[in-house]
Amino acid sequence: MLLAVDIGNSAIKFGLFDGDKLVSKFSISTDRELTAEQLARQIGDRLKMPIDDAVVCSVVPEVDGAVREYLNEAWQIETQFIRSTDDLGLTINFNVETTGADRLINSFAASEKYGTPCVVVSFGTATTIDVVNSRREYLGGLIAPGMKVNARALAIAASKLPEVELTRPAHVIAQTTETSIQSGIIYGQIEMVKGLLRRVDDELGDTPKIVATGGFARMLASEIEEISIVDDELTLKGLMLLYDRVNPNK
Repeated sequence: MLLAVDIGNSAIKFGLFDGDKLVSKFSISTDRELTAEQLARQIGDRLKMPIDDAVVCSVVPEVDGAVREYLNEAWQIETQFIRSTDDLGLTINFNVETTGADRLINSFAASEKYGTPCVVVSFGTATTIDVVNSRREYLGGLIAPGMKVNARALAIAASKLPEVELTRPAHVIAQTTETSIQSGIIYGQIEMVKGLLRRVDDELGDTPKIVATGGFARMLASEIEEISIVDDELTLKGLMLLYDRVNPNK
């Protein structure tokens, strides 16, 4: 069994693979002060099966040590962390040291699964858009605030505005403060992404498959006609594919 772990700013996602089949998955909230002991308690018996290897992607380096220690103590395995400077199966003609490995893994996974050219929209703590052309060249992309960030920032900056639950209101024109904030954040995010995708399409000069992933993908994708595919497990599947690529004899 291969364990894939995606350490994100809001959640740590775990996916267990038997060959190329994802047999189970779950997530816990990200805590930057997490210890190996705390991680073991939170996971409990959800990983009570043999694990031969683990592959990890992280954008929260403060958590890496706890994850590595937990996996080593539980299964005596050396965890493989995927870095943005690794060979990720795409041609990259610029320095990617400051680019999140998750963005490159998503781009690789989308290219492998759905073909190129492709664009990946990830709706998470940040909303990211990443572009791969028909020659499998990763061209880069953009980063914008995600919906949770917008909700939190609005509550911090405006003392009379609450931080709201991000559920979609029935109407754009809302009648309460709470639903007005929900409408502005959610429909604003939809229109932002639609506009950005049009600009990406104009610059790319091609017609890409557009793949959505991340925690808010299913909520928003139906409102964005440019998106043709929603893949909730894109990063975990990308980690599995990269593990096989890097370790062909295992």
